[in-house]
Amino acid sequence: MDSLVLAGIVLALLFNFVNGMNDATNSIATVVATRVLSPLKAVMMAAFFNLIGPLLFTTAVAKTIGKGIVDPMYLTPFVILIGLFAAVLWVYLSTYMGIPISATHALVGGLVGSAVAYAGMSVIILPSVGTVLWLFMYAAIGAVIGAVLFFLIGRVTKEEAMLPFIGQGAFFGATLSVPFVIITGLLKISGLFAIVVFIVFSPLLGFTFTYIFSLVFIRWFRNGNPKKMNFLSKKLQLFSASFYSIGHGSNDAQNGMGVITAILVAGGILNEFIVPVWVILICCAAIALGTLVGGWEVVKTMAKKITHLRPYQGFCAETSGGVVLSFITAFGVPVSTTHAITGAIMGVGATRGSSAVQWGTVRRIVTAWVITIPITAICSYACFILYKVIFP
Repeated sequence: MDSLVLAGIVLALLFNFVNGMNDATNSIATVVATRVLSPLKAVMMAAFFNLIGPLLFTTAVAKTIGKGIVDPMYLTPFVILIGLFAAVLWVYLSTYMGIPISATHALVGGLVGSAVAYAGMSVIILPSVGTVLWLFMYAAIGAVIGAVLFFLIGRVTKEEAMLPFIGQGAFFGATLSVPFVIITGLLKISGLFAIVVFIVFSPLLGFTFTYIFSLVFIRWFRNGNPKKMNFLSKKLQLFSASFYSIGHGSNDAQNGMGVITAILVAGGILNEFIVPVWVILICCAAIALGTLVGGWEVVKTMAKKITHLRPYQGFCAETSGGVVLSFITAFGVPVSTTHAITGAIMGVGATRGSSAVQWGTVRRIVTAWVITIPITAICSYACFILYKVIFP
């Protein structure tokens, strides 16, 4: 095996390892915050379910990483190596600072930056203008439908603060319209465009699903015994945390799979882009090991610095976040699990009013989300240009 290919595989596994330290810790933040499990037990549980997640789903996300972002013709082993280096560096620094970021987006930015430095902007697989316009149109239609429905509901229930109520309807309508048109086949999105779209919509979907699910859960048990409700929620949280960890493993572990398979194809070891079983196993093991090591500063941020979580809220957040991840993974979109669970935690906190959410922490997290792809792209671009200057 070529030394450059081998180095790329090792770096891809290192990426999955730091991914496990940052992203995978999201799956245990809620269960640790509610004290349902000790940190060590929570990490071991998450590591196990992260391991089996990709074995239950297809490798569609891996194919998007390896073939849907940059023209595969220009994904040489060295282009991938530089991209991985930038991604690993950014994920590690963010984990050290306790900032939950998207390792997926760090990898995407790294690959885009090094590929552009190698062959120019034309290597990026971009959507048509029509696809972008249709997306905005569907979101606008959803917002109008949601606003009208909430206006009618407000008139029936005599809602006093009608304008904010209508605004909620528009928000929910726009958020839910995008997955609806994707499921029904009215809108087909893929590759880099799908990733950018879900940078916005994965936290919104997490927020929306959790907000609605939490309100239904509270209403269902409103007359129940608080102690029994608390006991039931703790038991349910064991299942919801496991479900979310499976969703995380099924999506994020595939980042490394896509990169390693692309390296093997570029190095001439594989003739076509089919993820080998041994690649699935070592990538799952790497992300599970990273979770076992744990990024505890990230856990503290997610568990304590966004909102105060009770067991029933942890259950609602994990269940809704898992549903969002499973839906997106089924369509082969490499999505940020950080975005999904952060939106879910905000959604469950918002059921107690906006003051229950620490918006300063949220702004800090969102800032890291916004700059992840640009900063890793710039870093990998600069590294590739520097290499070409030193070794012309």
